[in-house]
Amino acid sequence: MKHTILCLAVLCTVGAGRSFAQQQHYFIDGYHGGKYGHYPAGYTQYIVEQLQAHPDWKINLEIEPETWDVAKVEEPAAYAAFKQLFADQSDAGRIEYVNPGYGQSYLYTGSGESMIRQFSYGMQHIRQHFPGAVFSTYSSEEPCFTSALPQVLLSFGFKYASLKNPNTCWGGYTRAFGGEVVQWQGPDGSKLPTVPRYGVEALLPNSTWQSTAWNNSSEYIQSALAAGIRQPVGMCLQDAGWRNGPWLKRQAKYETWRNYIGHVADTQHAAVWAFSQEDVQVSLVWGAQVLQQIAQQVRQAENKLTAAEKYAVISSLVQGSVWPKAALDSAWKSLLLSQHHDCWIVPYNGRKGDTWIDKVQHWTDNTLRVSDSILMQGAETGRAVRVLNTTATAREEWVVVPGYKGRSVKVTDSKGKPVKAYVQRDSSLIFKASVAPMGYNVYHIGEGTKTVPVATRNKQLADGRYQIETDQYKMTIDPARGGVITSLIAKQLNNREMVDRKHARSFNELRGYFYQQSAWRSSTDTAATVSLKEDNPARTVVAIKGAIGGHPFTQLITLANATRRIDMQLTIDWQGEPGIGAPPAIHYRVEDYHKAFYNDSFKLQVLLPLNLAQQQVSKDAPYDVTASRLTNTFFSSWDSIKNNVMLHWADVTDGKTGLALFTDHTTSYVHGENYPLGFIVQFTGTALWGRNYNVTGPTNVHYVIVPHSDAWDAGGVSEEAVRWCEPLELLPGNNESAFSLLSVADQRWQVPAIMMDGNDLLVRLYNAAGDDQEHTLSVSGTASAVILERLDGQSLEKLPTQQQIGKTVIRLAIPRFGIRTIRLKNINIQH
Repeated sequence: MKHTILCLAVLCTVGAGRSFAQQQHYFIDGYHGGKYGHYPAGYTQYIVEQLQAHPDWKINLEIEPETWDVAKVEEPAAYAAFKQLFADQSDAGRIEYVNPGYGQSYLYTGSGESMIRQFSYGMQHIRQHFPGAVFSTYSSEEPCFTSALPQVLLSFGFKYASLKNPNTCWGGYTRAFGGEVVQWQGPDGSKLPTVPRYGVEALLPNSTWQSTAWNNSSEYIQSALAAGIRQPVGMCLQDAGWRNGPWLKRQAKYETWRNYIGHVADTQHAAVWAFSQEDVQVSLVWGAQVLQQIAQQVRQAENKLTAAEKYAVISSLVQGSVWPKAALDSAWKSLLLSQHHDCWIVPYNGRKGDTWIDKVQHWTDNTLRVSDSILMQGAETGRAVRVLNTTATAREEWVVVPGYKGRSVKVTDSKGKPVKAYVQRDSSLIFKASVAPMGYNVYHIGEGTKTVPVATRNKQLADGRYQIETDQYKMTIDPARGGVITSLIAKQLNNREMVDRKHARSFNELRGYFYQQSAWRSSTDTAATVSLKEDNPARTVVAIKGAIGGHPFTQLITLANATRRIDMQLTIDWQGEPGIGAPPAIHYRVEDYHKAFYNDSFKLQVLLPLNLAQQQVSKDAPYDVTASRLTNTFFSSWDSIKNNVMLHWADVTDGKTGLALFTDHTTSYVHGENYPLGFIVQFTGTALWGRNYNVTGPTNVHYVIVPHSDAWDAGGVSEEAVRWCEPLELLPGNNESAFSLLSVADQRWQVPAIMMDGNDLLVRLYNAAGDDQEHTLSVSGTASAVILERLDGQSLEKLPTQQQIGKTVIRLAIPRFGIRTIRLKNINIQH
């Protein structure tokens, strides 16, 4: 990330001069950046010259893999010289590649599968240039960390990790913990020797981007020694483009991470650290419209590509289609680049037309184009529709076919059985589809006999409120109070009232501080109009039109019969440029700890006060779910950052009943003692590097609430999340029969990815909420062998199988939050 501070060279020189030269101490130097971030022309030659001039200097690299494509063409001699220097990949070698991520992602902002592909595509690309590259240690100059990394790194062959990022803490840092080395324990129980941000490694005064380990000052070394750290180490992966040479000149012993952890550091007394996602203390400009839109684009592309890759497997095995490897590789690589940390922290940087905002649009457009092509999106479905289910469990859900021209309808499945179907007010068709796991069913649409409209139970009450009722819920909406929900009775939960009617805030209320008006504004301040956009036996869509602070908004609330999920879509049509959030400082100073964008309590929020006592919050992360230990999610300064990130969902429960909140993008959630669950919708104002984060058009957000029994795991929240991210897809169909590729016996297991490798089928399994007992995976057809393998392709063991009615049944155990990759060799499907 390009974040040059004018006084940096002075700080470096002064800091190095204070280094504690009398005591042996170590330093991790190197470079961070690349083709998209920062890597100026001729820089490979500069690195080579510095390595040649300083024979005792060792470097650690976090360089975008595509950078070497450019260097090979533009600096052939320097590229060849660098390859020669890189060739020694022994522990004593001078160069270690510490982050091979294809797009240098923060990792916590995307799915678990995206994390895996960051490594697989990145390592593959680097080895095209450096065939002998050895990946021993994961380290990053940015806070590119997430709790599930240990099992992923170990499965790729890594031995070590570092949780330090001492000179680039703009977006946060990890919690200070422990001593020289810890055993970083992931949620599945995997352990990885790791150098942490020491318990004595303080944040630097008068800085909002550094810890004390950035330059091995005497104070830092002394504090480490006093804490029993006998071989203290500091770190700075310099921005590629800086021309300092060795960061501390001759004031420390430079090492690679692999040699330091493997041969210098004390790994024998490493304490186990049960690392939580809340130990990743990170913050971005949550609620800023630009970040919101980037997160939505990335999420949409990520979800669509997941479905497309799975369908490509089904199409290859069933229809004999050619496996579209080149197209999928292109789609994955552009998605991984759109997850680059700079997209999220400096979105406005770059030339006009080539900012990170523009790059994300270009990259995600490519991913969507490839995915839509594979899924045949845009093609006329005609009278036969193939409904695709890309999850590993059977589903029965309502699906909508747009543009139906008939007045009545009859829909039958592949066996000729009629299913419930209705023509909606917007001329779309809605019908109930039933689809087997990881497969499809075909439905035929025809003109039906005219039927008498079926009355629903929705009505307007005498006091003006609206009562919406399905087989799942009875919801009351009050137009006089801005369209908030005054009651939500969950019929399937013993008619439990979910709304805390005594709370000062209202359910589904919009509220925030508008600093230009010097006032708190709420959607309850003005009355709203309520109407029924759809009202049929399948579903009801309620349209609420209101205003907040003079800005009109529309909310669409959708409730469907036999469906737990309640969909919410919010559009705010901003009039001019509002100021929303904590009042900004008169003068922005980068060194000030307190900044308005940290303070979520003032931002515009959607609030959901719940009738639940003793509330416990859980939230998902890539291949993890964290039980929150926070008393509240709020902070207002850089030195007190809390992890309030909501990847896909946050859940509140009292142990008997709960409610999960899902959003269509990574953002921050709010919650605290006497403060309701909610999420951030909007922030505007001055943020990182003094940039004005404004609105450029309407805000559009899609979110969902799911009341459930028990806690998140027994309540099926993870299963609901998969259905939310992977909706049933509609494709053109024909007269074929239904098909199912695979299924899992335990519905708490998930299949995040399947792919072809020659004649082999690869299946990724994830135990999202289950136990550690053996369960089965059933795959249609036969295989010559079934192999459990690591993420790097190394075989671990041959798994026993059974043949049952044309299926290969595989039995194995996976710990909760564990991932496993299974190879079915020479898969053969009969359909």
